[in-house]
Amino acid sequence: MSSMRPLIPLLIAAGILLGGNGLQSTLIALRGAQEGFSASTIGLMGTFYFAGFLLGCLAVTRIMKAVGHVRAFSALAAIASAGTLLLVLVVDPVMWCAVRFAGGFCFAGLFTIMEAWLNSGVANKDRARVLAIYRMVDIGSVTGAQFLIPIFGAGGFAIFAIMSIMITLSLVPVSLGDRSNPTPPEDVKLDLARVWRISPLGCFGCIAVGVTNSAFRTLSPVYAEQIGMSVTDVVTFVSVGIFGGAIIQYPLGYLSDRWDRRYVLLITTCCALLASLALVFWVRSDPTLNFVTVFIFGCFAMPLYSLSAAHSNDRADKGEFVLINAALMLFYSFGAIGGPFAASTAMQYFGPSALFVFTAIVYAIFVVVIVYRMQARSGVPAGKRSRFIGLLRTSTVFARLAKRNDDSDGPGKHR
Repeated sequence: MSSMRPLIPLLIAAGILLGGNGLQSTLIALRGAQEGFSASTIGLMGTFYFAGFLLGCLAVTRIMKAVGHVRAFSALAAIASAGTLLLVLVVDPVMWCAVRFAGGFCFAGLFTIMEAWLNSGVANKDRARVLAIYRMVDIGSVTGAQFLIPIFGAGGFAIFAIMSIMITLSLVPVSLGDRSNPTPPEDVKLDLARVWRISPLGCFGCIAVGVTNSAFRTLSPVYAEQIGMSVTDVVTFVSVGIFGGAIIQYPLGYLSDRWDRRYVLLITTCCALLASLALVFWVRSDPTLNFVTVFIFGCFAMPLYSLSAAHSNDRADKGEFVLINAALMLFYSFGAIGGPFAASTAMQYFGPSALFVFTAIVYAIFVVVIVYRMQARSGVPAGKRSRFIGLLRTSTVFARLAKRNDDSDGPGKHR
């Protein structure tokens, strides 16, 4: 435990930032609806966020090399905090799109810095423990922060001030907890064409998941608000969907390590598709039925990214774990840029249930692609499959943190 003590401030900062980022996404949708913004406008804000996030992933390493970890973190946190206050000071769609773009850039940088810092400070023997703690911090902070909205309300200034305070407070453990300034990580090598050749199915899966998960994360509060839920019910709806994905991800991963992973991908996608259709045709406006069904939806929709990534790693050569997963993160981001605006446009014309109609259509296309790829290529033998790892979509360097020292061929190893 003593070897992990220097990482505690970073994990605290991560919890604050992850919670603040998750809170902001839900609040913007709720407050935007209260201010009279259309669903398509709110979706466009999600598109701007993920565009900024993609750019931040690509640019932050150069910033870290230029000024170091602490200064880069401080600058990005200051911009994100100021942008949060601008959201309430200037209630205008154009300003909110600009702030969301800047926020995406800043949060991509902040997560990259933290994960690079954690990676440089964690011993190989402690990696599994740090990853487990980091995932618990992620789920706990994101779901817990949602319930600040019913406490402080979506209207007014207070909740935006709380978000700004959270982002600003993340500077304290980073600034005081560790005076070292690790060497910035090398630029992530990207070869998207090679990764696509290695696993077209894995790449397509990450794009599809980017489209659907970003649409859900951006617009599920709008859906819940438009079908008549209270503010408390809205944040509960969002939270149980996220929590569902955390609960079942590892059981699905366990199965995928033992079966042809494409079968698990196919079954999981079909279940997410059926849950989407249930949200359209069965639950109507009943809050309890919505909570139960969106929990089931989250159980199968959220793990699809990690399952797609695991399938891609099954096809990779030794030592390509970081290359593969950095590229898949970008493929996810490409999908995430288009997902919110496309889904919100459908909602604008066809009503709130169109969010899950749109999601179901994307999953149906993914099912067709899975079946086609199963016919076009044989499965990976069980002895050559990589071990499933639940991956966070926080930065392109997360793969370096998840990568273990035993990266070698053979069962139970990354390939």
